[in-house]
Amino acid sequence: MENHDHAPDLKNLEEQLRRENPLLVDAVASFRKLDFVGRRLGLLPKGGSFAARIAWWPLVAVLGPFSAGKSTFINNYLGHSLQHTGTHAVDDKFTVICYTTEPSSRVLPGVALDADLRFPFYKMSQELEKVEAGEGGRIDAYLQLKTCPGERAKGLILIDSPGFDADAQRTATLRITDYIMDLSDLVLVLFDANRPEPGAMRDTLRHLVAGTVNRKDSSKFLYVLNRMDVTAREDNPEEVVGAWQRSLAQHGLTAGRFYRVYSPEAALPIADEALARRFAAKRDKDLAEIHGRMAQVRVERAYRIVGALEKMAREIEDDFVPRIRALAGRWRTSVLRFDALFFGIAAALCVAASFASGPAAGGSFLPGWLDWIFSASWRAWPFAALVLAGAGFVHFKARGLAEGRLRRALARENPPGALREALERAMDKNTAWWRSIFASEPAGWGNASRRRVREAIAGAESLVQALNDRYAQPSGPRPEPSDTPTTL
Repeated sequence: MENHDHAPDLKNLEEQLRRENPLLVDAVASFRKLDFVGRRLGLLPKGGSFAARIAWWPLVAVLGPFSAGKSTFINNYLGHSLQHTGTHAVDDKFTVICYTTEPSSRVLPGVALDADLRFPFYKMSQELEKVEAGEGGRIDAYLQLKTCPGERAKGLILIDSPGFDADAQRTATLRITDYIMDLSDLVLVLFDANRPEPGAMRDTLRHLVAGTVNRKDSSKFLYVLNRMDVTAREDNPEEVVGAWQRSLAQHGLTAGRFYRVYSPEAALPIADEALARRFAAKRDKDLAEIHGRMAQVRVERAYRIVGALEKMAREIEDDFVPRIRALAGRWRTSVLRFDALFFGIAAALCVAASFASGPAAGGSFLPGWLDWIFSASWRAWPFAALVLAGAGFVHFKARGLAEGRLRRALARENPPGALREALERAMDKNTAWWRSIFASEPAGWGNASRRRVREAIAGAESLVQALNDRYAQPSGPRPEPSDTPTTL
């Protein structure tokens, strides 16, 4: 029977998807299949779900140092003065923004995100606890949820981040930022054109540029030079752009271009009309392209979720199960070596005892103590039971020693945190006292698990075809059914 510990959260998700994108309801069913397998293997903790590892709504993150104009950019896009703005750090929390049907916005605490699977940052308190004990209970110090009645917020989640160089809780901030970058469909990295020396932000550039340009999903990162209106007062505005281009190139961003924008509402007046028109034209062109990419994530979201479903299913069978199988093999080999050592020592002691006791009376060729066992077996049962108990103790001692050795080796190999936790859980299952060391497959991996993984992969492929039918029709629109009979 499948484990439905996580069913209430998935049920809420299904209900919302039925209203907004019914196609993805089938994806939730496939995630349930993978959850069953993941929990059996130890890949997931009890009550965990793979569905919690992805963002179910299109997610656009706005990152950058403080005073880069992130909040102003978001307010301008939404058409609402939702975020506080200023030239200094005005908000030290990650703000998740979503749509509301209410006429006014609300600010909700971080726990609203931590406890709801439908939002990013689900169970983020557990991740913060890994940074430092006690931080998980301070989730409200890191996160907040804001609602927005603007039409542009519909079907989209926006994240405004605190500035890197304005946050005292730096380690946790960087951890959350990395999490956001992995989860987002689109990441806007904003820099302040008014900062004449981008080299002073070397640490920020290293994390937001050097750390992203070589990612497999690097195409989702857009680099934006914001507040370009302030450069109009420079003798050579292009030199400001050139300085940023050189700085970004030093951190690996040598291909493509970055956008140059400023907020029309917050712009400084530009006295030169020709220069003002040129700046406005460039701003409008780049803003239109950025906003177009933000709108496109609504379509890309469905493909991303289905792609993540298929990737997770294939990784279970092609990556995680072989890892567990290899660990179980290493443990088995180590157990057998310890068994051979311990029982070899026991056998040597028995041989020594045989020589010490001498031959049995009556001309028996057996040592005296062994002849007694065979000649008076009914009296030897307690002794035999003691021998068997000792053998069992020695074997389970060997299992424990082998397990400890394997865990130390795993710690030295230092796999990523989530993977290490999953491997530790899998080891707990595979080294349980009741499992044979000669089991051919990892605990939890059998025909039922294989079937569910393959059903999830097949379901993902069917969903891609359904999405293609909705968004792409290579043969043109389907012909309307006709009442006129076809003649041959």
